[in-house]
Amino acid sequence: MRGLTEQLAQPLSPEDQTAQSMPDVSPTKWHRAHTTWFFETFVLERFEREFVPYDPAYRVLFNSYYEAVGDQYPRPARATITRPGAAQVGNYRAAIDRRILTLLAGADHSDSAPMSTLIELGLHHEQQHQELLLMDIKHVLSMNPLEPVYRSQTPAATGTVRPAAWVSVDGGLVEIGHDGAGFSFDNELARHRVHLEPFAVADRLATAGEWQAFVDDGGYRRPELWLSDGWQTVIDQAWGAPLYWRRHGEDWLVHTLNGTQPLTDAEPVCHVSLYEADAFARWADARLATEFEWEHAIVAADTTGQSFGLDRLHPTAAGPSDGRIQQVDGDCWQWTSSAYLSYPGFAPAVGAVGEYNGKFMSGQMVLRGSAAITPQGHARHTYRNFFSPSARWPMTGVRLAQGDTPR
Repeated sequence: MRGLTEQLAQPLSPEDQTAQSMPDVSPTKWHRAHTTWFFETFVLERFEREFVPYDPAYRVLFNSYYEAVGDQYPRPARATITRPGAAQVGNYRAAIDRRILTLLAGADHSDSAPMSTLIELGLHHEQQHQELLLMDIKHVLSMNPLEPVYRSQTPAATGTVRPAAWVSVDGGLVEIGHDGAGFSFDNELARHRVHLEPFAVADRLATAGEWQAFVDDGGYRRPELWLSDGWQTVIDQAWGAPLYWRRHGEDWLVHTLNGTQPLTDAEPVCHVSLYEADAFARWADARLATEFEWEHAIVAADTTGQSFGLDRLHPTAAGPSDGRIQQVDGDCWQWTSSAYLSYPGFAPAVGAVGEYNGKFMSGQMVLRGSAAITPQGHARHTYRNFFSPSARWPMTGVRLAQGDTPR
């Protein structure tokens, strides 16, 4: 699992790995170091006898937001950390891996359970950063007028453009959240009951062709479609299309990890904010599902999705309508209309790792599913991703819903 991080970084030069294209983006080198810092700080420092830090300066340089651990280097300035270099970060990763393996080999019974829990959390944390690494380097490369390619790939088949079908879902008193079997993040707990009215969801994600119709109909120029904050963001940021789209004569091109390519009508639209998703849904006489509707629909219905692979780092068209809910996993994270808040009974972990999720339960919106850049094994129907409503650099898309708003 740790090896995938290095595999993802392998196509990148040291210069690529140091660049930071906006404050929300972190350099590739920083992701590699921070995920290693997690194991050093939360596992080795606690359990290794006569612990000695690999480099005391790394405690600040690669701390993301853990106030209980100490100071952090400012996130917007991470590109100024030119040293350690990419190769030195590789040495850091290898050294900490060796120490973790040695620790595991000699662990006594009293330490094994809490140590295993932290290591498991660290591995899932690294999978999150593997996705972030791809999100971030995509943005970095998009700023280069040479249009560099992260990974060459034969373009996928365009697929067939077809109307979305609606899948009806019964309401009632339903159970939401992780059942406690296997790994989950703390924000997926506790499992609880929610009452839903009957509703319907689209059997596929909204497409680029549908979004082009929204653009052509003045979607980005019609304030009546937008939430107030969204409309102000459209004005302030001069939005006129999804992130990574650009005009080429009468056609659209889209920046991908496989280079700049012609946009195809049937592929899912991605890299749209919650504000854009909400406006598009209103334009389409639909709405966004709540996160509870989304989870219940996926659990109650027959569904399909796709798995992660380095040969497919961009969402692909849905298949023919077959009565199932398609594109659940492996294409785009799907915005919901739910604010990111705690479930009844939520309790963060004790200690610094308790800052992992709970402290962000303000001003964020929930996304469900997973994306083409989500590592294998990191998607769950109860997984609660979250971003600010203006965020567009994540691989975010739209699944429409219809029906009464749940009470």
